[in-house]
Amino acid sequence: MDLRSRIKLYLKGMAMGAADVVPGVSGGTIAFISGIYEELLSSIRSIGPDTLTVLRRQGLKAAWRQVNGDFLLTLVAGIGTSILLLVRPITWALQHEPVLIWSFFFGLIAVSVWLCGKLVRQWGTGPVVGGIIGTSIAVGIGLMSAGTAPDSLLFYFIAGAIAICAMILPGISGSFILLLLGAYLPVMTALKTLNLPVIVVFAAGCLFGLAAFSRLLNWMFQRHHDLTVSTLTGFLLGSLTIIWPWKEVVSTRVVHAGGPDEHLEPFLTRNVWPGDYATLTEIDRLLGVTAKDPNILGAALLALLGAALLLFLERFAPPRA
Repeated sequence: MDLRSRIKLYLKGMAMGAADVVPGVSGGTIAFISGIYEELLSSIRSIGPDTLTVLRRQGLKAAWRQVNGDFLLTLVAGIGTSILLLVRPITWALQHEPVLIWSFFFGLIAVSVWLCGKLVRQWGTGPVVGGIIGTSIAVGIGLMSAGTAPDSLLFYFIAGAIAICAMILPGISGSFILLLLGAYLPVMTALKTLNLPVIVVFAAGCLFGLAAFSRLLNWMFQRHHDLTVSTLTGFLLGSLTIIWPWKEVVSTRVVHAGGPDEHLEPFLTRNVWPGDYATLTEIDRLLGVTAKDPNILGAALLALLGAALLLFLERFAPPRA
């Protein structure tokens, strides 16, 4: 891999990491639309017991080539860099400018529905049904209520294994799954404070889930390409209900209960039209909200920016099978 290709792959990894920080946006979406999705699955699938055999018989260099080590290392470095650098500004933007950041991702994913749908070689009964099922699953996930996380390392391992499956699925957000499990805030806090036990156990769960789930997806791409792509397109379409920019808070939760930083924060939300967004509710007053601007012009501009960025990435992405 030459330097230019490595830099492009690193930047794609950073884009994946930034997406995975946001509850509702999938890093798998970025991999899918930037032309590296199937190579990513194939590379992950190649890691297994055979790798140890090659390492023992042929040496480190041969084992590294077998698992596509340059590709994986560069991509993971980009993802890790992005998460560490952007976790604070993105969580700040979600708190202070939610309409604008959700609008950006809404525009990006709306265009990705069209681009991914074009990858289906022949639309028929199977792909149409797959698209409907994928859409229904994503909408259903968006309607689920969030839970509360038990404070145990075993839970973080299981949460990592489940969330990573969603992170590599276009349209299904691993961060949103963590939110539903009640693990999003603890994991983000662990990353901010460098809580190594939680980070290490969560990462181990991610590796376990990734190794198992990537093999299934890779098999589906090889045996049932159109059905797989149409289902993933449905996931993207359904996820638009999750990242709709204008939301009304319907319940809150207490953060840092009993401590000096105790405060209320939004917990569950529902989608509303822009015209209804500005109406203050009793919960808004509890949260100290004094005004809500639907910012339709800014939202439209950010959505167009997201769409334009995606079209730019698509234009310069490598050809896909």
